Amino acid sequence: MASAVAPGVGVAPRGRGTPRPGPSRRGRGRASRVRASGDRGQSLIGTTAALVVFLTFLMFAVHLSVNLYANSTVTARAYDAATRVAGADIDHGDPNAVAAAMREAESDLRAGLGGYSERIREIDWSGSDVDVVQLRLVVDNPSFLIFSAGGIGVETIDKTVRVRVERLR
Repeated sequence: MASAVAPGVGVAPRGRGTPRPGPSRRGRGRASRVRASGDRGQSLIGTTAALVVFLTFLMFAVHLSVNLYANSTVTARAYDAATRVAGADIDHGDPNAVAAAMREAESDLRAGLGGYSERIREIDWSGSDVDVVQLRLVVDNPSFLIFSAGGIGVETIDKTVRVRVERLR
C-alpha cells in the first residue's frame, strides 16, 4: 500500500543534537565482543556437566524405584505361594500332596511374576516341615546404574517366608 505522505514530512530532522532513540550501541559492542571471547564455550561446559549430574540422579532414582517395586512384588508372591501350600485343604501328613502343592504354588509364583520370573535364581522349600512352610526365594535385580561396577547392595533379592500350617480344630 502506497503512503500518501511525502517522504520526510512529519519526521523531525536528525541533526547532531538530536539523540537517537533507544540506548546507544556505540562503544558497547566492541567491549562485549572482547569480553565474550574469554567466556566462549562456558555455557556448553556448564550445561553438559549439569546434564550429566541430572541424568545420574535420574538413573539412581529409577534404580531404587524398580528395586522397591521388585522387592515388594517378590515378597508378596512368595508369601502367597507359601500360604497356599500351608492351607488347610492340603493333607500335610502326605508328602506327595505337599510336593504337588509346592509344584503348583511354584508354577503360580512364576506366572505371577511374569517376565521377572526369568531372574529367579533359587526357589527353596527345604525349611518346611509338618508345622511350618518355609520358602526361600533368590532373585536377581536389573541395574540401571551406568557407572557403578560394585553396585549399591540391591542387586539381589533374597527373601525367606515362613507360614504356619493351617489346621482345623
